[in-house]
Amino acid sequence: MANHKSSIKRIRANAAKRLRNRYQAKTTRNAIKKLRGTATKAEAAPLLTKVISMLDRLAKKNVIHKNKASNNKSKLTKFVNGLK
Repeated sequence: MANHKSSIKRIRANAAKRLRNRYQAKTTRNAIKKLRGTATKAEAAPLLTKVISMLDRLAKKNVIHKNKASNNKSKLTKFVNGLK
């Protein structure tokens, strides 16, 4: 166990941030799965904007790499554009 006051606080802060990051990442993954499950372009378009926003937010906070966010956005956009 850490002895310094600052390191004890850092451990607490890191645990809280880790939980928040895991929650946001899992929520985004679920939103991506929901988007991939859509059948029509009309229902996929509003979901796409929300998912892109979530991915950008995760990349900005370094929860996921910016290139991974970019790749996901590209693939999802192609998917939505291919729907009827």
